[in-house]
Amino acid sequence: MTLTDFDDWRARSPFYDESHEALAQSVRRFVEREVAPHIDQWEADGELPRALHRKAAEAGILGLRYPEQYGGHSEGFDIFHGMTQTEELAAVGAGGLTASLMTHGIGLPPVLALGSEEMKQRVAPPVLAGEKIIALGITEPSGGSDVANLKTRAERVGDHYVVNGSKMFITSGMRADWLTCAVRTGGAGAAGISLLLIEMDSPGVTRTRLDKMGWRCSDTAAIYLQDVKVPAENLIGPENGGFIGIMRNFNSERLGMAMGCCAFARVCLKEAVEWAQARETFGKALVKHQSIRIKLADMARRIAATQAWVDQCAWAVEHGRDQPADFAMLKVQATQMLEIVAREAAQILGGASYITGSKVERIYREVRVNAIGGGSEEIMLDLAGRQLFGGK
Repeated sequence: MTLTDFDDWRARSPFYDESHEALAQSVRRFVEREVAPHIDQWEADGELPRALHRKAAEAGILGLRYPEQYGGHSEGFDIFHGMTQTEELAAVGAGGLTASLMTHGIGLPPVLALGSEEMKQRVAPPVLAGEKIIALGITEPSGGSDVANLKTRAERVGDHYVVNGSKMFITSGMRADWLTCAVRTGGAGAAGISLLLIEMDSPGVTRTRLDKMGWRCSDTAAIYLQDVKVPAENLIGPENGGFIGIMRNFNSERLGMAMGCCAFARVCLKEAVEWAQARETFGKALVKHQSIRIKLADMARRIAATQAWVDQCAWAVEHGRDQPADFAMLKVQATQMLEIVAREAAQILGGASYITGSKVERIYREVRVNAIGGGSEEIMLDLAGRQLFGGK
């Protein structure tokens, strides 16, 4: 069986070369050896074992494109290596794997971009070694994408802050050792927001596990902060200067989610093609029916168009020509594409797509978290509209 469209798509792209393919082979071996045999059990358990983080660190996965001085490896790696890794981690069809195993991808960058050197040396090496887990705490019960109006409060008292509030839908929240947490240290609006590094074993921190429709192997938590004392040296960046760090983080998160949508859509397409070639209806293979071929071609068309935009945006980042509106619109494009592709794959598989254990079944359940997480589709389009065409 030849699946040229998604088996060698990188080979036909100007953005990928032999080094990206070598990385792909390395990550693919890791996934086949350490992940694929266990992913169904981890989905049932509702979390990943900590040992997987250590194994991923040893395989070079956690530290990819992070500074060498903190235990990462960045020399010779570009943004497309990171996207290649995302593609290969998606092969098992479980979005919770990437969300939880790579949660440092949203929790650690603010520390590296804005934190003190002491904080970087204290936090980054154990995280990139898979020994500690760091999560990001932005969303609250009262709102998510409207970051400027968050309510968790941090009051400076001598040499520490006292934090009160709560965070909701926090990825890796049950297992996290550190939380890069957005708090209000000043007045209303974006100008009053700071970032604090909270040690999750601190007195006053409690957490509750949240059950979910998808991303089941990724532990998700509601986190409650009651009179939590945080040392002043755990302030990430200047006081009341955290909003820009959050916004910078969102752009890379949205690009990563868009790439993930393309990767999972290719998994759906592959499953659908394999089923259509093997399944017979009315005396011939399913793929011999014109209506099925049209579905498959349309799925491939949508994936290719979205991947081209993902690659173009990644290139813009590498060359300093990116703008936030691009990532907002791209995320909407990618999540809507995934929703259509997953639906069509489910139609082709029929009843088989409704049985637990099918990759298509799992991905279909995870469509919504992509459309909501990192900024809902409606807010993304409004954000892009304001940036491109004017508005508050």
